[in-house]
Amino acid sequence: MHDITELEAGGTPGLFVSSSEFVEAAAAQGEALGFHPAAHYVPHPIQDRSDAEIRALADAAFEEILAQIVAS
Repeated sequence: MHDITELEAGGTPGLFVSSSEFVEAAAAQGEALGFHPAAHYVPHPIQDRSDAEIRALADAAFEEILAQIVAS
């Protein structure tokens, strides 16, 4: 969250990607920082997935993530 906050403050559009487990934590962190960056959440858990499963998640999310960045 701190990284995307700094990037956005410097004029670089972006968003953060996290697993769905961290939606509430991201909202709380955003409140604490006074900043609510764009976000994309992928299904949780991540750590137990194979490389192929992670690639499939990334492929499925790519277009939406790109659209969010371009819209920023």
